[in-house]
Amino acid sequence: MSLSPISYRDRIYIVEDIILKLVEHGELNQTALVSFCGLNLKKHRCILDELQVNGFINKSESPFGKRIVAIYKPTQKGIEFCRSILEPYEKMFPRRKETVVYNSSNNEDKPARQQVGPQEEEEQPQPHLRQLITTEQIAVN
Repeated sequence: MSLSPISYRDRIYIVEDIILKLVEHGELNQTALVSFCGLNLKKHRCILDELQVNGFINKSESPFGKRIVAIYKPTQKGIEFCRSILEPYEKMFPRRKETVVYNSSNNEDKPARQQVGPQEEEEQPQPHLRQLITTEQIAVN
């Protein structure tokens, strides 16, 4: 039995997380990007490919020893998409978090899932694009 809650993110939030992480760090290799965003490469490679095809991120390959490493960078188009579309979307439809609540009434250790709405969540500052992007970072491309 797993004690961690089942988490699910809509595709739009995955896209936003990818672009925000790239803006925050400037560039990331594929492994770091997938890890920082909490993604599975097999499952979410199509999202990375789609973002690249649509011009929201750039992918380049760099030699690292005997291996070739994929490096991702945000584009100006991706930054503008995040600022004009994704940020207002998240303000209008905030993410819902799921918590695990244990039933102790029956002396059972079975977790019961409970949705936590935006007003019940702990206040954790979300990095907004306006805070992350400085004029030096905008000059990525």
